[in-house]
Amino acid sequence: MKVVEIKKHGGPEVLYIGSRPVPKPKKNEVLVKVKAAGVNRPDILQREGGYPPPKDASDILGLEVSGEVVELGEKTKNIKIGDKVCALVSGGGYSEYCLAPYSQCLPIPKNINFEEASTIPETFFTVWFNLFIRNRIKKNEKILIHGGSSGIGTTAIQFAKNFGLEVFITARSDTKIQDCKKIGADHGINSKKINFEEFIKKKTNNQGVDYILDIVGGNYVQKNINVLKRNGTLINIGWLTGSVVRVNLMMIMLKRLVITGSTLRIGSLEEKEKIAKDLKKNIWPLIEKKKIKPVLCKTFPFNKVQDAHIYMDKGLHFGKIALTI
Repeated sequence: MKVVEIKKHGGPEVLYIGSRPVPKPKKNEVLVKVKAAGVNRPDILQREGGYPPPKDASDILGLEVSGEVVELGEKTKNIKIGDKVCALVSGGGYSEYCLAPYSQCLPIPKNINFEEASTIPETFFTVWFNLFIRNRIKKNEKILIHGGSSGIGTTAIQFAKNFGLEVFITARSDTKIQDCKKIGADHGINSKKINFEEFIKKKTNNQGVDYILDIVGGNYVQKNINVLKRNGTLINIGWLTGSVVRVNLMMIMLKRLVITGSTLRIGSLEEKEKIAKDLKKNIWPLIEKKKIKPVLCKTFPFNKVQDAHIYMDKGLHFGKIALTI
């Protein structure tokens, strides 16, 4: 089968199309003939050498796929050959065939195509886990989502809005802010022009927000602490501008704040199965009612994987990018 290989860690130019044997599913796994694979920031980090795969995961890039089940391993339940699914995987997505735990496969909603479906698992699992399992967000609360135009951002906006929260976002252009508002954001802040700390304090009469979902890090961390309400929560799931920061911890004590973070890739199968069941119960009906939809920005043919990574590196996307196979 054809796969994307890495010559050595570096820029998009290190990616090339290679060949490997088709893998055989083990216990609790299925083999998916891949139609499309989502492109995510962790793929960029792994390509650069900063995010090695777990020991038991494939070293091939790709954390989410859509396609058709063509082979079953032992002890798989409620899934059969021919099923059209999207799946969260720990690696191996940039290939013609990919192994996936059966419990992390979800049926593709009828109103979603393969390309769109391939961009669902990574961000939908991540956002649900962080907002509804680790932190139980509630109706009428306020949330600030940094990087609102990203895959995580566009997913979090829709989830939060559909569950009744007031949504603030940051993005790096007025066009992206308007696009975020079209999918549910209440307030948009152009981070190149406006200090989000001052904006939020003014809009909330110095009350602040209940939750912040941050993929940026760096100098945002102290500002995040400053704009959280008493008993508020800062959720860090990315560090685009750096994870080593200098902050004043006193405000954490005085406001009784919680600072937390997670990475989904190293989570247990049981944890991910729980998320999958929650998504099918709570989010799939909203997809079918067209209240939530994966935001697919652009697709690239499999042999143009370098171009897909260049596009993401430049930050040109709004929502997600997919490889078609």
